[in-house]
Amino acid sequence: MFHPSQKIIDRYAHVLVNFALGGGKGIKRGDIVYLVVDEVAKPLYVALRNTILRAGGHVIGSYRPSVDDKHNFERDFFLIAENHQLEFFPATYMKGLVDTIDHSVSIISQTDKQALKGVPPQKMMMRGLAHKPYMEWSSAKESKGKFTWTVALYGTPAMAREAGLSEKEYWDQIIKACFLNEVDPVKKWRSVYKKLDVYRKKLDRMPIDKLHIKGPDADLWITLGEKKKWMGGSGRNIPSFELFTSPDWRGTEGWIKFNQPLYRYGNLITGIKLEFKNGKVVKASAKNNEAVLKHMIATKNADKVGEFSMTDRRFSRITKFMAETLFDENIGGSEGNTHIALGNAYHDCYAGNPSKVSKKEWERLGFNNSSVHTDIVSTAPRTVTAHMRGGSTRVIYENGEFTV
Repeated sequence: MFHPSQKIIDRYAHVLVNFALGGGKGIKRGDIVYLVVDEVAKPLYVALRNTILRAGGHVIGSYRPSVDDKHNFERDFFLIAENHQLEFFPATYMKGLVDTIDHSVSIISQTDKQALKGVPPQKMMMRGLAHKPYMEWSSAKESKGKFTWTVALYGTPAMAREAGLSEKEYWDQIIKACFLNEVDPVKKWRSVYKKLDVYRKKLDRMPIDKLHIKGPDADLWITLGEKKKWMGGSGRNIPSFELFTSPDWRGTEGWIKFNQPLYRYGNLITGIKLEFKNGKVVKASAKNNEAVLKHMIATKNADKVGEFSMTDRRFSRITKFMAETLFDENIGGSEGNTHIALGNAYHDCYAGNPSKVSKKEWERLGFNNSSVHTDIVSTAPRTVTAHMRGGSTRVIYENGEFTV
């Protein structure tokens, strides 16, 4: 197994704790950080813990066993558990955890990308729905400016193999994308996000009513709706080069295909095509694991769009397929990428104070609410044209670049 140097691991921890958390500002003395890491990523767990302690923070660790050839505890749970166990949610414990922590760091480090293959999809949907309150409590706390989070990747042999890369090649992508080869990666991240923010502000100033996404694999209309803003460069995902918003789901019309595979619920789904009418998916197909895709879409409100995103190839340093959404939704390449997410919308895409918005008002504004949030990506050439409320039009994204 390839192991990056300690210098790289320490820089990674520095970026996540002292930049990604706190919305680019890092943690403060006395902050409590919930650290979720699998055992295969132990070197990063140790570095993160030490970095948090040096910053004066406190650690609540969730150090979890990794799946191996003898122990597939993830699959065992779904195959053994009865419905009442799938639906179990320790509300008092989880609410206490949310109330206690100020930040969370989650590290993706899978030792078997298809560990849940063969598990009935409806069981996984049931489990996800049961844990929806945790997501809602965290989101509400985040809306009040009292909670931040970040997600990052730790390469494993299984992940590299799935992507068709050597372990070193896989880690080279992580190192390059996260600026870990820089003496001061935090300084580099701040510089990149400052440049990306120029485009975000330009998009926010435009009175966009609808977006038309057109290309060889798409003819889709997205309605932004009122009180929406663009987001990006917040540190929530490392790396992240995208600009995205949560549209009014009711205005989605047309069709879209995706040339990138989707790993979801331990299954590889390829050749996805979706057709929308009146804001909902009316037809879904896939070349592989279509049943998993359809079960996901059948989950409450997972048939609606919660996010639309664009990545400019000039910013992204990801050049390879990584078999992991965190990286693949930020891939650059020759055409950048555009993608949508089915399911839950992001409340921080509201142009106002999200903590003051009622549930009824979220519904009126067209922010989708679901236990699912699944990003599906395409790197095919696409042109995105903004149709303004006054009737004018402007191309905002073409040839993999922002044109505003």
